[in-house]
Amino acid sequence: MRRRFLVILGLAAGAGALAATALSPRVAAMMPWASRPAAIDTELKPGVALGGYDAVAYFREGQPREGRPDLRLRHAGVDWYFASEANRQAFSARPEMFAPAYGGYCAWAVAQGYTAKGDPLAWRIENGRLYLNYDLSVKAEWEKDMAGNISRADGHWPGIAGSR
Repeated sequence: MRRRFLVILGLAAGAGALAATALSPRVAAMMPWASRPAAIDTELKPGVALGGYDAVAYFREGQPREGRPDLRLRHAGVDWYFASEANRQAFSARPEMFAPAYGGYCAWAVAQGYTAKGDPLAWRIENGRLYLNYDLSVKAEWEKDMAGNISRADGHWPGIAGSR
């Protein structure tokens, strides 16, 4: 009987942890035992920012470009891949200039007060900042009120990032 109780308790705690990562930061904060996503999205490739895409290429080439594992740089606790040594050096000198807003999480989701993975192919640079969205359809929604969504996301992000 005691073993069955411990199994059920373990399952409930696991379900709570999953729910906390999928729900709003306010709800997740009520579940302190639950794990939360990192401040940098690494869902597409564990331990690697932007799913391995080169953050600098968006700015220099105007398009996403896959980085190379042999041209990696460790920043903010995760690896970042680059397509060239020049891009790796540029990021190393000014990571705040090239790193995506909201840790690479979906900008629309952050505007709603929670996180969702960002897709490196659903992107936009606005006022010198790289924004990712969950997919192209979410990006289209986000772009309908980009200024408002950025303002809301900027307001939510400190609380979301601070809960990590």
